[in-house]
Amino acid sequence: MRDKLTALLKLVVSAALIAFIFSRADLAALGARLAGANGLLVLLALIAYFGAIVMNTAKWAVLLRAQVPGVPFGALLRYTFIGVFFNNILPANIGGDVMRGYGLSAYTESKLDAAASVIVDRLVGLMAFVSSAVVAALIAIYTTHLPDLVVVGAVAIVALAALVFAFAVLFSRRLRIVLARLFDWSLLRPLAPVYGRLADAFGAYRFRYKTLLAAYLIGMTGLMLTNAVNYLLSQALGGGISFLAIALFNPLIALVLLIPISVGGLGVNQNAYVGFYGLVGVPHDHALAVSLLIQALIIISSLPGGLLWLRGRNITR
Repeated sequence: MRDKLTALLKLVVSAALIAFIFSRADLAALGARLAGANGLLVLLALIAYFGAIVMNTAKWAVLLRAQVPGVPFGALLRYTFIGVFFNNILPANIGGDVMRGYGLSAYTESKLDAAASVIVDRLVGLMAFVSSAVVAALIAIYTTHLPDLVVVGAVAIVALAALVFAFAVLFSRRLRIVLARLFDWSLLRPLAPVYGRLADAFGAYRFRYKTLLAAYLIGMTGLMLTNAVNYLLSQALGGGISFLAIALFNPLIALVLLIPISVGGLGVNQNAYVGFYGLVGVPHDHALAVSLLIQALIIISSLPGGLLWLRGRNITR
């Protein structure tokens, strides 16, 4: 009952956010802008979006070599697409990680090993996104001198510091020992064995600096592809968003979409595009139109994962 109520509330939030953002738009102009989109550029953006999904799978594969070698790339690609599907039908972009870990557990003796690889993969990807945003923010602040970007840059730096701390906790034996003391509390004591085994699983990455660096660079490549997707879609609608602005706001929008207040980020996505790009003077309707095309690409990219998931369910029956 509680889960159904939560899902209903998130549907209401999505509907309210969509209603709000469309109430401020010129619907006739928005429709004309979308109808006049360059189909070839939209198709190229879709190809680049699928390319980013493949690159993210490659990042995961590199990390897995340190812990679960021998998993076929085709299997990882299948789990990734299924994860994309679940990311876009559940309230936040975390359901897909659960499904990826569940699928990978078929190749591991420990489900915690699978969970560790997925968590590290997520953190490395976020590190690539946020570090890129910090660099873009510093360049944007220096070149535009817009005061609003100083706040955005500060947020990116804080997010990067939080990720660095998360990595330190995961890979530092001393910090893990300190954190383990929290499980002396009676409320957390039942979880102590799980934490201990999970900490051991993370230990497999402790001295894998080349592996982590390779995964980070692949993550940056995937990020550049998603930046290219946004740029191509903006150009398809007539242009008006610089690549530097996309390099700054695309990673931050991805972070915003992790907030579990809506269904699959619907509504949050559109408001984030309009809000962030409005800081650099992008018209409301143009930013909204780009976000709607992005939403369409997200839905299209989810379809293969949905079909693979249904096929897998039918085979196991």
